[in-house]
Amino acid sequence: MSKDLQKRVIFGGIALAIFIPFLLKGGVPFQLFTGLLAMIATAELIKMHGLLPNSVEGMLAMLGSLVLTLPLENYVPFLPTDGNYTAYAIVVFCLLGSTVLNINHYSYAEVAFPIASSFYVGIGFHHLILARMDSLEKVLFALFIVWATDIGAYLIGSQIGRRKLMPKVSPNKTVEGSLGGIVSAVVVAMIFLLVNKTVTAGYSFVVMLFLVALFSIAAQFGDLVESAIKRRFGVKDSGKVIPGHGGILDRFDSLIFVFPIMHFFGLF
Repeated sequence: MSKDLQKRVIFGGIALAIFIPFLLKGGVPFQLFTGLLAMIATAELIKMHGLLPNSVEGMLAMLGSLVLTLPLENYVPFLPTDGNYTAYAIVVFCLLGSTVLNINHYSYAEVAFPIASSFYVGIGFHHLILARMDSLEKVLFALFIVWATDIGAYLIGSQIGRRKLMPKVSPNKTVEGSLGGIVSAVVVAMIFLLVNKTVTAGYSFVVMLFLVALFSIAAQFGDLVESAIKRRFGVKDSGKVIPGHGGILDRFDSLIFVFPIMHFFGLF
Protein backbone atom coordinates (compact mmCIF):
# COMPACT_ATOMS: atom_id res chain seq x y z
CA MET A 1 0.00 0.00 0.00
CA SER A 2 1.43 3.38 -1.04
CA LYS A 3 1.89 6.20 1.47
CA ASP A 4 -0.77 8.25 -0.28
CA LEU A 5 -3.29 5.41 -0.05
CA GLN A 6 -2.34 4.82 3.59
CA LYS A 7 -3.02 8.49 4.35
CA ARG A 8 -6.38 8.32 2.57
CA VAL A 9 -7.41 5.21 4.51
CA ILE A 10 -6.26 6.56 7.90
CA PHE A 11 -7.82 10.01 7.61
CA GLY A 12 -10.91 8.62 5.90
CA GLY A 13 -11.37 6.34 8.90
CA ILE A 14 -10.92 9.26 11.30
CA ALA A 15 -13.49 11.32 9.38
CA LEU A 16 -16.00 8.45 9.53
CA ALA A 17 -15.27 7.96 13.24
CA ILE A 18 -16.29 11.58 13.79
CA PHE A 19 -19.30 11.60 11.45
CA ILE A 20 -20.92 8.25 12.31
CA PRO A 21 -21.60 8.96 16.04
CA PHE A 22 -23.39 12.20 15.13
CA LEU A 23 -25.36 10.37 12.43
CA LEU A 24 -26.38 7.61 14.85
CA LYS A 25 -27.29 10.13 17.56
CA GLY A 26 -29.45 12.25 15.27
CA GLY A 27 -31.49 15.11 16.70
CA VAL A 28 -30.00 18.49 17.59
CA PRO A 29 -26.35 17.27 17.81
CA PHE A 30 -26.48 15.92 14.25
CA GLN A 31 -28.28 19.02 12.97
CA LEU A 32 -25.73 21.40 14.49
CA PHE A 33 -22.84 19.26 13.25
CA THR A 34 -24.35 19.24 9.75
CA GLY A 35 -24.76 23.02 9.94
CA LEU A 36 -21.06 23.31 10.75
CA LEU A 37 -20.19 21.13 7.75
CA ALA A 38 -22.35 23.35 5.53
CA MET A 39 -20.55 26.48 6.73
CA ILE A 40 -17.14 24.92 6.07
CA ALA A 41 -18.20 23.78 2.58
CA THR A 42 -19.47 27.28 1.80
CA ALA A 43 -16.21 28.78 3.04
CA GLU A 44 -14.35 26.46 0.65
CA LEU A 45 -16.38 27.77 -2.29
CA ILE A 46 -15.91 31.36 -1.19
CA LYS A 47 -12.13 30.91 -1.01
CA MET A 48 -12.08 29.42 -4.52
CA HIS A 49 -13.67 32.62 -5.77
CA GLY A 50 -11.02 34.74 -4.07
CA LEU A 51 -13.25 36.03 -1.26
CA LEU A 52 -12.13 35.77 2.34
CA PRO A 53 -14.47 33.72 4.55
CA ASN A 54 -14.15 36.41 7.24
CA SER A 55 -15.23 39.17 4.84
CA VAL A 56 -18.76 40.55 5.14
CA GLU A 57 -19.84 38.64 2.04
CA GLY A 58 -18.11 35.46 3.20
CA MET A 59 -19.67 35.53 6.67
CA LEU A 60 -23.12 36.26 5.25
CA ALA A 61 -22.75 33.39 2.76
CA MET A 62 -21.80 30.99 5.57
CA LEU A 63 -24.67 32.28 7.69
CA GLY A 64 -26.98 31.77 4.72
CA SER A 65 -25.96 28.15 4.30
CA LEU A 66 -26.37 27.60 8.06
CA VAL A 67 -29.91 29.00 8.32
CA LEU A 68 -30.91 27.17 5.13
CA THR A 69 -29.52 23.90 6.48
CA LEU A 70 -31.12 23.96 9.93
CA PRO A 71 -34.84 23.39 10.59
CA LEU A 72 -35.03 26.75 12.39
CA GLU A 73 -38.75 26.43 13.10
CA ASN A 74 -37.82 23.66 15.57
CA TYR A 75 -35.67 26.08 17.57
CA VAL A 76 -37.51 29.40 17.23
CA PRO A 77 -41.22 28.96 18.03
CA PHE A 78 -42.51 32.12 16.33
CA LEU A 79 -41.10 31.16 12.93
CA PRO A 80 -43.43 29.64 10.31
CA THR A 81 -43.05 26.02 9.20
CA ASP A 82 -40.65 27.11 6.46
CA GLY A 83 -38.71 29.36 8.81
CA ASN A 84 -35.30 28.41 7.44
CA TYR A 85 -36.27 29.56 3.94
CA THR A 86 -37.57 32.87 5.27
CA ALA A 87 -34.41 33.41 7.31
CA TYR A 88 -32.33 32.55 4.26
CA ALA A 89 -34.21 35.13 2.20
CA ILE A 90 -33.31 37.79 4.79
CA VAL A 91 -29.63 36.81 4.58
CA VAL A 92 -29.82 37.05 0.77
CA PHE A 93 -31.31 40.55 1.11
CA CYS A 94 -28.35 41.47 3.33
CA LEU A 95 -25.94 40.12 0.72
CA LEU A 96 -27.68 42.15 -1.96
CA GLY A 97 -27.41 45.16 0.36
CA SER A 98 -23.63 44.78 0.29
CA THR A 99 -23.75 46.05 -3.31
CA VAL A 100 -24.98 49.37 -1.91
CA LEU A 101 -22.24 49.59 0.68
CA ASN A 102 -19.59 48.76 -1.96
CA ILE A 103 -21.28 50.35 -4.95
CA ASN A 104 -18.07 51.00 -6.92
CA HIS A 105 -16.43 47.65 -6.27
CA TYR A 106 -19.13 45.06 -5.72
CA SER A 107 -21.85 44.51 -8.31
CA TYR A 108 -24.98 42.39 -8.53
CA ALA A 109 -23.13 39.89 -10.74
CA GLU A 110 -20.40 39.49 -8.11
CA VAL A 111 -22.79 39.00 -5.20
CA ALA A 112 -24.49 36.20 -7.12
CA PHE A 113 -21.58 33.83 -6.35
CA PRO A 114 -21.87 33.84 -2.54
CA ILE A 115 -25.67 33.62 -2.87
CA ALA A 116 -25.45 30.65 -5.24
CA SER A 117 -22.78 29.01 -3.05
CA SER A 118 -24.86 29.25 0.11
CA PHE A 119 -27.94 27.88 -1.67
CA TYR A 120 -26.04 25.06 -3.41
CA VAL A 121 -24.55 23.85 -0.14
CA GLY A 122 -27.42 24.73 2.18
CA ILE A 123 -30.19 23.03 0.22
CA GLY A 124 -28.23 19.78 0.01
CA PHE A 125 -27.35 19.64 3.71
CA HIS A 126 -30.88 20.69 4.66
CA HIS A 127 -32.23 17.60 2.90
CA LEU A 128 -29.63 15.46 4.65
CA ILE A 129 -31.14 16.66 7.93
CA LEU A 130 -34.68 16.03 6.65
CA ALA A 131 -33.69 12.48 5.73
CA ARG A 132 -32.21 11.87 9.18
CA MET A 133 -35.32 13.34 10.87
CA ASP A 134 -37.35 10.76 8.94
CA SER A 135 -35.11 7.78 9.74
CA LEU A 136 -31.52 6.63 9.93
CA GLU A 137 -32.26 4.03 7.25
CA LYS A 138 -32.98 6.72 4.63
CA VAL A 139 -29.56 8.30 5.18
CA LEU A 140 -27.80 4.94 5.10
CA PHE A 141 -29.66 4.06 1.90
CA ALA A 142 -28.37 7.23 0.22
CA LEU A 143 -24.85 6.69 1.55
CA PHE A 144 -24.74 3.11 0.23
CA ILE A 145 -25.95 4.26 -3.19
CA VAL A 146 -23.29 6.97 -3.42
CA TRP A 147 -20.50 4.75 -2.11
CA ALA A 148 -21.48 1.90 -4.45
CA THR A 149 -21.56 4.35 -7.35
CA ASP A 150 -18.11 5.70 -6.56
CA ILE A 151 -16.52 2.29 -6.00
CA GLY A 152 -18.22 0.66 -9.00
CA ALA A 153 -17.31 3.55 -11.30
CA TYR A 154 -13.67 3.43 -10.17
CA LEU A 155 -13.28 -0.36 -10.44
CA ILE A 156 -15.05 -0.75 -13.79
CA GLY A 157 -13.57 2.44 -15.22
CA SER A 158 -10.01 1.51 -14.28
CA GLN A 159 -10.40 -1.98 -15.78
CA ILE A 160 -12.36 -1.52 -19.00
CA GLY A 161 -12.94 2.23 -19.29
CA ARG A 162 -12.18 3.49 -22.80
CA ARG A 163 -14.59 6.25 -23.79
CA LYS A 164 -14.23 9.51 -21.88
CA LEU A 165 -17.39 10.71 -20.18
CA MET A 166 -16.65 14.45 -19.95
CA PRO A 167 -12.93 14.95 -20.56
CA LYS A 168 -13.02 18.74 -20.22
CA VAL A 169 -14.53 18.47 -16.76
CA SER A 170 -13.05 15.25 -15.34
CA PRO A 171 -10.52 13.54 -17.66
CA ASN A 172 -10.38 10.26 -15.72
CA LYS A 173 -14.09 9.46 -15.80
CA THR A 174 -15.33 7.09 -18.50
CA VAL A 175 -18.70 6.06 -19.90
CA GLU A 176 -17.99 2.47 -18.91
CA GLY A 177 -17.13 3.54 -15.38
CA SER A 178 -20.31 5.61 -15.13
CA LEU A 179 -22.44 2.65 -16.21
CA GLY A 180 -20.54 0.41 -13.81
CA GLY A 181 -21.32 2.84 -10.99
CA ILE A 182 -25.04 2.72 -11.81
CA VAL A 183 -25.07 -1.10 -11.92
CA SER A 184 -23.15 -1.29 -8.64
CA ALA A 185 -25.61 1.09 -6.97
CA VAL A 186 -28.58 -0.96 -8.19
CA VAL A 187 -27.05 -4.23 -6.94
CA VAL A 188 -26.26 -2.77 -3.51
CA ALA A 189 -29.74 -1.23 -3.33
CA MET A 190 -31.32 -4.59 -4.17
CA ILE A 191 -29.56 -6.15 -1.19
CA PHE A 192 -30.51 -3.21 1.05
CA LEU A 193 -34.17 -3.40 -0.01
CA LEU A 194 -34.33 -7.14 0.57
CA VAL A 195 -33.03 -6.64 4.10
CA ASN A 196 -34.95 -3.42 4.89
CA LYS A 197 -38.13 -2.47 3.04
CA THR A 198 -38.89 0.64 5.10
CA VAL A 199 -37.17 2.97 2.61
CA THR A 200 -39.49 2.14 -0.30
CA ALA A 201 -42.11 4.75 0.71
CA GLY A 202 -44.82 2.73 -1.03
CA TYR A 203 -42.97 2.20 -4.32
CA SER A 204 -42.71 -1.27 -5.82
CA PHE A 205 -39.37 -3.07 -5.81
CA VAL A 206 -38.87 -2.56 -9.57
CA VAL A 207 -39.73 1.16 -9.43
CA MET A 208 -37.30 1.61 -6.54
CA LEU A 209 -34.51 0.12 -8.62
CA PHE A 210 -35.28 2.61 -11.41
CA LEU A 211 -35.16 5.40 -8.84
CA VAL A 212 -31.84 4.09 -7.53
CA ALA A 213 -30.41 4.30 -11.06
CA LEU A 214 -31.62 7.91 -11.17
CA PHE A 215 -30.06 8.64 -7.78
CA SER A 216 -26.78 7.13 -8.98
CA ILE A 217 -26.82 9.38 -12.05
CA ALA A 218 -27.56 12.37 -9.79
CA ALA A 219 -24.63 11.41 -7.56
CA GLN A 220 -22.28 11.34 -10.54
CA PHE A 221 -23.67 14.62 -11.84
CA GLY A 222 -23.11 16.22 -8.43
CA ASP A 223 -19.50 15.09 -8.53
CA LEU A 224 -19.09 16.49 -12.05
CA VAL A 225 -20.60 19.83 -11.02
CA GLU A 226 -18.04 20.24 -8.27
CA SER A 227 -15.26 19.13 -10.64
CA ALA A 228 -16.37 21.84 -13.08
CA ILE A 229 -16.27 24.45 -10.30
CA LYS A 230 -12.79 23.38 -9.22
CA ARG A 231 -11.54 23.33 -12.80
CA ARG A 232 -12.94 26.84 -13.34
CA PHE A 233 -10.89 28.12 -10.40
CA GLY A 234 -7.83 25.93 -11.00
CA VAL A 235 -7.84 23.98 -7.74
CA LYS A 236 -7.40 20.26 -7.17
CA ASP A 237 -9.46 19.98 -3.98
CA SER A 238 -12.10 22.21 -2.43
CA GLY A 239 -10.14 22.30 0.83
CA LYS A 240 -7.74 20.49 3.13
CA VAL A 241 -9.98 19.53 6.03
CA ILE A 242 -9.47 15.79 5.46
CA PRO A 243 -5.88 15.03 4.39
CA GLY A 244 -5.83 12.80 1.32
CA HIS A 245 -9.53 13.43 0.67
CA GLY A 246 -9.73 17.20 0.24
CA GLY A 247 -12.45 19.36 1.70
CA ILE A 248 -15.97 18.91 2.99
CA LEU A 249 -17.44 19.73 -0.42
CA ASP A 250 -15.27 17.02 -2.00
CA ARG A 251 -16.85 14.44 0.32
CA PHE A 252 -20.46 15.62 0.06
CA ASP A 253 -20.75 16.84 -3.55
CA SER A 254 -22.67 13.73 -4.64
CA LEU A 255 -24.96 13.62 -1.61
CA ILE A 256 -25.84 17.30 -2.07
CA PHE A 257 -27.58 16.28 -5.30
CA VAL A 258 -28.99 12.94 -4.16
CA PHE A 259 -30.92 13.96 -1.03
CA PRO A 260 -33.09 16.67 -2.64
CA ILE A 261 -34.04 14.29 -5.46
CA MET A 262 -34.90 11.55 -2.95
CA HIS A 263 -37.12 14.09 -1.19
CA PHE A 264 -38.70 15.10 -4.50
CA PHE A 265 -39.82 11.50 -5.02
CA GLY A 266 -41.27 11.35 -1.51
CA LEU A 267 -38.81 8.93 0.08
CA PHE A 268 -38.76 11.13 3.18
